[in-house]
Amino acid sequence: MELEIRRTFSFLEEKNMEAGRPANEPLRRAAVVTVIKNPYASRFVQDLQPMIDASAKLGTQMATMLMKVFGQYGIQSYGKGGIVGLLGEQEHANAMLTTTFADPFRRAIGRADAWISSFTKVAPPGTAIDIPMNHKDDVYVRSHYDGMTVTVPGSPEPDEVALIFCVANRGRLNARVGGLTHEQVQARLGK
Repeated sequence: MELEIRRTFSFLEEKNMEAGRPANEPLRRAAVVTVIKNPYASRFVQDLQPMIDASAKLGTQMATMLMKVFGQYGIQSYGKGGIVGLLGEQEHANAMLTTTFADPFRRAIGRADAWISSFTKVAPPGTAIDIPMNHKDDVYVRSHYDGMTVTVPGSPEPDEVALIFCVANRGRLNARVGGLTHEQVQARLGK
């Protein structure tokens, strides 16, 4: 199956202050979005494997886009999500957000061992979605429990799916709930 790409977007946010305290290093978050035509809009298809298989190429294209937008900042956390247009099913986004889709991002980022948080839903164009994020190497790094709210202007149309991948260069500003740290994970992994 060849997926038809209709639009792509990238968003970059830089946060320099939280609770009146300046950051020693800005929190940078980025999202890359690809909107595709949903090949299964308006019909039930039992076997979604062709969609899963096609997501590998899409993941590679989006990972390349992500590294152009964000690669220079270093990636410590990530998350993924999807919004399905009203003629599709939530399962259509889930089919394209499996490991098949995510592995090209892991390769682009370098070592990234942790499970990637995700969230999907069916919604009309312009609906916001909160993409959950966690540390790329260990989900127990509490400082990196974060997210990014993404709104895709004019998408997804009823016969589209918007796929989203988000990253951040660090944990939350002023994170102070304890637990495992980024530095501890890096030392354990020999980085």
